[in-house]
Amino acid sequence: MSAAAESVEAWSGKDRGDENFPVGSALIARPLRRHVHAFYAFARNADDIADSAALPAAEKIARLGTMEEVLLGRRETGSPSAAQLRASLAETGVTAQHSCDLLAAFRRDATQLRYADWNDLLDYCRYSAMPVGRHVLDLHGESRATWPASDALCAALQVENHVQDCARDLAALDRCYLPADLLGRHGADIADVREGAVSPGLRRVLDALLDRCDALNDTARALPRGVRGRRLRLETAVIVGLSRRLARRLRRGDPLAARVRLRKSDALAALLGALSVLP
Repeated sequence: MSAAAESVEAWSGKDRGDENFPVGSALIARPLRRHVHAFYAFARNADDIADSAALPAAEKIARLGTMEEVLLGRRETGSPSAAQLRASLAETGVTAQHSCDLLAAFRRDATQLRYADWNDLLDYCRYSAMPVGRHVLDLHGESRATWPASDALCAALQVENHVQDCARDLAALDRCYLPADLLGRHGADIADVREGAVSPGLRRVLDALLDRCDALNDTARALPRGVRGRRLRLETAVIVGLSRRLARRLRRGDPLAARVRLRKSDALAALLGALSVLP
C-alpha cells in the first residue's frame, strides 16, 4: 500500500489491555480519557507499522511520514488516528512534539536492528518511551519539573519490555535491543536469544539491564509525589509499582521459555502500594 492510499494504518489487533501498564484507566479524569486514548491509538498504529514483518523499511518510513503530515495538518487523509490526535491536540493545547518524537523512534525501528551500548539504547528510549509520559503530564497541566522522574519510569518500562520480548523481536524482525557491549562483556551472543532457554551468559546480560531498570525505577519513585493532580498521582504510583514488580518477575523468569507477564496479584499489590502517596 502506498502512502497516497486512503489509510496507511493496519491495526495489529493489540489494544490497551495488551500493555504492561494501565492506559487511560479509570484513574484518569473522565474528561481527559478520550485524549489519552487518542494518543494511544496514534502510537499503537505507528508502532504496528514499524513492527510489520511484511512491509519493507522504505514503505514503513513512507507510512510514518504520512501519519506525521496528517498530524501536523499538512494533509487531511491517510491516517485516521493522526487526524483524531490532531483534533485532540487542538482542543487541549498539548504540543505535537511528543507525537513527532514517537514517530522518530518508529522510523529508527524501521532501519536500526542492533544497539551498541546502554547510551545508544537510552537514546532510543528518549524518543520511543519518554514522550508518552511527557504527553500525559502536559495533558494534565503538570509542571515539567516532573519530566526527569517520568522519563526514568518510561525508560524502565521500555527496557523491561525489550527484555520481555527479546526472543519475539529477534525471531519476527531480526531486531535486538540488547546492547552489543553487554553481550560481549558477559560472554553471550545474539544467537543465544534464539535458544529455548536463557544461557548463563545471556542471564547476566538481562540482569545487567534489569539493574539499570532498578536504578531508573528508584528515580521514578519521586514522580507521584511531584504530581499535583490526585488522580494522576495515584495512576503514576500504580505504574511505578508495576514497573518494579515486572523487573522482579523478569529476574526470576526466563523470557525465552515463555513470556514473563504481570499477574492480577501484581496489579492489586501496586494499587495498594500506591495508596500511600495520597494525602
